[in-house]
Amino acid sequence: MNLRSLIPSGNGGNRVNPSANPFGFLHREIDRLFEDFTRGLDVTGQTQANLVPSIDVAETDKEIVITAEMPGLERKDVEISLENDMLTIRGEKKVEREKEDKNKSYHLIERNYGVFYRVLQLPPGVDPSKVQATMANGVLKITIPKPARSETKKIEVKESA
Repeated sequence: MNLRSLIPSGNGGNRVNPSANPFGFLHREIDRLFEDFTRGLDVTGQTQANLVPSIDVAETDKEIVITAEMPGLERKDVEISLENDMLTIRGEKKVEREKEDKNKSYHLIERNYGVFYRVLQLPPGVDPSKVQATMANGVLKITIPKPARSETKKIEVKESA
């Protein structure tokens, strides 16, 4: 399997088939550069840490395993979908406020809250019904069985009449 097909797309932006566009690589790199530049800025222009979870992608002969760190989240906070060979991991880290928070005066808030997502392109032919996901101790594990490879069939060239 080509691991380039598993490069995450943080924005879920349009993907262009590299063979259809000779400048596809340059386009993706420029998009990545702008995304990296603007990722940590909020509306006031101050930097904020990124909510996008760090992931590991591993492969065996039979499956692809994606592991994502999601500290402080529970299963109900995470959604996974697969459409057109694009795996989307979406989650939301909600603000944890106590009832007595109205009496508190915060001097520093470094914890991040909000919605995040990651989009990964999978090899064609993945069966969505066979994808499994588990979550324990803030770590999401997605197991994706690889699609069966199509066998090459030789076609005999016959003499035309």
